[in-house]
Amino acid sequence: MHSLLAKALIDDPLLTLLDGGVIRDGYDSVLDELRQLSRGGKSYLAALEIRERERTGIASLKVRFNRVFGYYIEISNSNRHLVPTDYDRKQTLVGAERYTTPELKEYEEKILTAEERILEIEKRIFQDIRSQIAAQASRIRASAFVVAELDVLATFATAAQRFGYMKPQISSNKDELVIRKGRHPVIEALAEQQRADRFVPNDLFMNDSTDQILVITGPNMGGKSTYLRQTALLVIMAQMGSFVPAQLMKFPLFDRIFTRIGASDNLTRGRSTFMVEMTETALILNSATSKSLIVLDEIGRGTATFDGLSLAWAVIEHIQARIRAKTIFATHYHELTELADLLPGIRNFHVAVKEAENRIIFLRTVEPGAADRSYGIEVARLAGIPTSVTDRAREVLRKHEENEHQLSDNLTVRAKRKNRVVVNQLQLFTAAEEELRNSLRALDPNNLTPMEALRTLEELRRKAQSQ
Repeated sequence: MHSLLAKALIDDPLLTLLDGGVIRDGYDSVLDELRQLSRGGKSYLAALEIRERERTGIASLKVRFNRVFGYYIEISNSNRHLVPTDYDRKQTLVGAERYTTPELKEYEEKILTAEERILEIEKRIFQDIRSQIAAQASRIRASAFVVAELDVLATFATAAQRFGYMKPQISSNKDELVIRKGRHPVIEALAEQQRADRFVPNDLFMNDSTDQILVITGPNMGGKSTYLRQTALLVIMAQMGSFVPAQLMKFPLFDRIFTRIGASDNLTRGRSTFMVEMTETALILNSATSKSLIVLDEIGRGTATFDGLSLAWAVIEHIQARIRAKTIFATHYHELTELADLLPGIRNFHVAVKEAENRIIFLRTVEPGAADRSYGIEVARLAGIPTSVTDRAREVLRKHEENEHQLSDNLTVRAKRKNRVVVNQLQLFTAAEEELRNSLRALDPNNLTPMEALRTLEELRRKAQSQ
C-alpha cells in the first residue's frame, strides 16, 4: 500500500479533488498528455499573439482569457480597419472589440475538454486507489495498532531515561499505595525546559485501614493541588505500563480515578460554579467503589463558609463509612482536621511553609499533621494586595477567630454521637479530684491486707483534705 500511495499521489495533496493536481505525474499516460496540453497554453497563446500581430500589422493586438467569454483577441477601435475577414466579433467594448478565430475556437475546445477530462481521470484514479486500500483495511488497522503501541512504548522509554523514572510494582498487600519521592511529570519537564527551580518530591502512603483518607491543609500556592494531581497521574502512568517519576512506587489496581479539581461556571446552561462542583461531587459519590481513587480539591468553597464546611465534612464521612475508597482531600477548612481524631482511617497532612522576616517561604513538602493556619493574608500580600487592605484583614480576622470553632464543635458532637462516643460538655471534676478517682479505680480490695487498706484509706483522706 505504501508503494502504491507513493507512486500515485503527490507528496502534499490538496484536501479535495475539485482543483486537481492530486495524482503524480508519470502514473497515467493519458493524464500526462492532457496535462501537457493544458500546461502548454501560455506558450501557445504567446506564439499565436505574435503570429497575429505580424499577419494583421496591429502591434497592440492581445490574446486573452476570462471565465465568461473564454479565449479572445482584443483590438482597439482605432485598429478596427485592419481586422482580417476571418475574425468573428465576440464582444463590443467602449474602446475596443473582441474577436475569435477558427484556430482559437479549436484550441479553446481542446483546453476546456482537457481540463474536464483531467478532473474526471484524477477522480477515477483516486477512487480506484481508495478501493484497493479499503480491501486491506484490516491489515492496515493491525499495522497501525502495532506502530502506535511501539510509538507509545518508545516514548515511555525515552521519558524514563531522560527524567530518571523508575519501574512501579503492584502492591503485594493488594491495598497499599506507596510513593517515595514522587514528582509531577509535567511540572518537572516544564521546570527543566524553563531552567526553573528543581521540583520538590514528596512521599505518599495509603491503605484501606489506617490511611484511607488523607486530609491535606496548607496555604494557597503551597503545592496541595500539585500533590493531588501528581498522585493521580502516577497511578495512571503505572497502570498504563509506564515507568513513573518516583524513587519507588507500589500500587493496587484501581477501577477508576475520580477527580474534582478546579472550578468553572457554565452560564449558558444556567449552572454556577457551586452547582457544577456539587454535580461532579454527586457523580463521584454515586459511582465510586472501594477500588477507586478519589481526588477532591476544595469541596464546598463555592458557597457560604458554614454550608461549605458542613458539606465537606459530610462528604468525608460518607466516603469513610460507605464507599471506603482511597481519597485525598485538600481543603482550607481546618475544622476538617478534627475528623482524624473522630473516625478511623483518616490522616492529616499539610504542605510546609517557613516564616522569615514577615514573609513566608513555600517549602512545597507534604508533612504529617494539620497546618496551624492558612496564611491567606500573607499570600494576598505576596500577590500585591495593598498593605492597608492586608492590615485591615488581620484586624477583622482577630475579631472572628473567637467564634471560628463554633460550627466545628457542633460537628464534633454529632460525629461522636454517630460513633457512640460519649461527649462531656462540662468539666465535672478538677484535676485533683480526677486523680483521686483514678486512685480508687486502681485499688483491688481483695488483694489488700487490713494494714495496707488502712494506710491507703489514710493516704486518700489526706489528699482529699489538701484540695
